[in-house]
Amino acid sequence: MAQQVRGVIAPGKDQPVRVETIVVPDPGPGEAVVQVQACGVCHTDLHYKQGGINDEFPFLLGHEAAGVVESVGEGVTDVVPGDFVILNWRAVCGQCRACLRGRPQYCFDTHNAKQKMTLTDGTELSPALGIGAFAEKTLVAAGQCTKVDPAVSPAVAGLLGCGVMAGIGAAINTGNVGRGDSVAVIGCGGVGDAAIAGARLAGAAKIIAVDIDDRKLEKALSIGATHSVNSKAADPVAAIRELTGGFGADVVIEAVGRPETYKQAFYARDLAGTVVLVGVPTPEMTLELPLLDVFGRGGALKSSWYGDCLPSRDFPMLVDLHQQGRIDLGAFVTETIGIGDVEKAFARMHEGDVLRSVVVL
Repeated sequence: MAQQVRGVIAPGKDQPVRVETIVVPDPGPGEAVVQVQACGVCHTDLHYKQGGINDEFPFLLGHEAAGVVESVGEGVTDVVPGDFVILNWRAVCGQCRACLRGRPQYCFDTHNAKQKMTLTDGTELSPALGIGAFAEKTLVAAGQCTKVDPAVSPAVAGLLGCGVMAGIGAAINTGNVGRGDSVAVIGCGGVGDAAIAGARLAGAAKIIAVDIDDRKLEKALSIGATHSVNSKAADPVAAIRELTGGFGADVVIEAVGRPETYKQAFYARDLAGTVVLVGVPTPEMTLELPLLDVFGRGGALKSSWYGDCLPSRDFPMLVDLHQQGRIDLGAFVTETIGIGDVEKAFARMHEGDVLRSVVVL
């Protein structure tokens, strides 16, 4: 029987979000209903509100979430009611050409729940990244549920569902940072700081944080950066080169998503080094680089999809490492808020003084 719960919707482009009654259907084949315990406020949710993703309003916002499986539909065997799970927005299909080649982290046919959640008047909702977790309960594909140790705090665990995983994965999966490497991270928001944490976890010897905000640089140093560069006060390419013996960093992670900062990353890497783009550009952005420089510098230019993560592999591993004290995921939680405080959290995001506000339900 369908349930009615509270959820946060974005009714139209740039309109304030509001709490509404949401109708959550019983799970169908391959689906699960999850009682949400915590959900981070991510820039992607703000992009949905602003119409920057698409115009399929109204949106049910929220996607960095953890909670408990309440019920499952026919054919679901990987999770059962009572399991504590992190939600992910790339349920692997197992049948596409990437999956069949043993590369499920690149699955080209990820999927979400087939049924729609609605408002009480029947208006269909578009769940953010196929999740919609600023709600007391949500309907997802069962493959979007990754079981982890229930001893971890939901407010911490949920952040692995998007931004923190994207950053850590950009370092350890896409960038393949190794012991003794030099790493530069351009852009020290939540994803950039997570890339710093990932580089530290991988054993990087030198981790250079680059941003225009001294507050963010201080936070980056507390998370694991060894050096910081304010790119308002200094040329970041020259500074990174100076800090790496004149050569440039082995891996440069661009966590802003702008052509200007991508060029900085490109020229701040060592010969045969790696550039990782994890910042999300907007559709109108273009990039121009001398092709001879692309050829002559060698190395790799990579884009990081969701940190190239495989949730079933990476989420439990990172939770275990957090519980062992080897990575402090709690450092990314700036504040916990209620379901009615999301609009205020978006305002704080603009001010730049939070890594993550987390809605606790």
